[in-house]
Amino acid sequence: MADVRWGLLSTADINKDLIPAIRASERGTLVAVASRTQETADAYARKWEIPTAFGSYEAMLGSDQIDAVYIGLPNHLHAEWTIKALQSGKHVLCEKPVALTTDEVDSMIAAKNKSGLVLAEAFMYRHHPQTKLATQWIMDGRLGDVSFVRAVHTYKMLLRDGNIRLTPEFGGGSMWDVGVYPLSFVQLIMGGPPERVSAEQFVSATGVDEVFTGQLFYADGKLAQISSSFINPSHTLAEVFGTEGRLSLNRPFVRMDADRQMFFHAADGTSQEIDVPETRLYLGEVEDMNAAILDGTPSFLTLEESRNHVRTTVALYEAARTGKIVTL
Repeated sequence: MADVRWGLLSTADINKDLIPAIRASERGTLVAVASRTQETADAYARKWEIPTAFGSYEAMLGSDQIDAVYIGLPNHLHAEWTIKALQSGKHVLCEKPVALTTDEVDSMIAAKNKSGLVLAEAFMYRHHPQTKLATQWIMDGRLGDVSFVRAVHTYKMLLRDGNIRLTPEFGGGSMWDVGVYPLSFVQLIMGGPPERVSAEQFVSATGVDEVFTGQLFYADGKLAQISSSFINPSHTLAEVFGTEGRLSLNRPFVRMDADRQMFFHAADGTSQEIDVPETRLYLGEVEDMNAAILDGTPSFLTLEESRNHVRTTVALYEAARTGKIVTL
């Protein structure tokens, strides 16, 4: 195929970030959108100037007009529709978290292996030059021996009535929604999941965690702390502490490239700003999918990493629920 023909499976709000990314990609074309009703799909297609509208998800998956789908459904539907899409012959880019249990992830991986198609988790920040620069600095040893990582992602949820992020059975909660970003960053820097975790959470009347904080314990005394919230003003931060200095990222997980900064604070007290190229935040994950589909290039974010995102998140929730340290 010359280009990857993309379809949006749902009219989720997150699509507004994927639509310009697909259109900006060199080898991707946005072809269609699917909703649960034809009326909704038609209206959405008109608004975003998408050529084809399907009145059901099944109709899109059964169409030969589509090569790959982006799944931005609520968290509890990720596994079900990813598996259906793969079984229908469609490559899948699934919004984070890829699933809510490791059993679901394993079923998704099995469907992917059986189909021979591409499956990847949509963690857009992983593909951004800032993240790649940070990991390169650490790999080059410029921070010395990394011993501690701290990462935060919070925002104040203003529209609350009917919000799926406040529904427990839909995989709601601040940790599943935005806490997985700090968790993913920690596991990237530390090279994988921790040995054990502890956690605390504030569960509101909605039944989900509106504030969550966790501590991750690694071998050789290495530690990490993560935090997420629905009730505090928008804030993201990631810091990596090494024996030779500290790396700080002021906007590691969100858009607004013009305000994105990264600094290295050396052991001698000097500081250096590291130039971060301005790149569309969601473009990298689309380009990575296009390359995997068209060239057979391995996905930059592996399914093993995605499984570990889910595995550690589940352990953190168990630690917060029981008040005990949980060993992975």
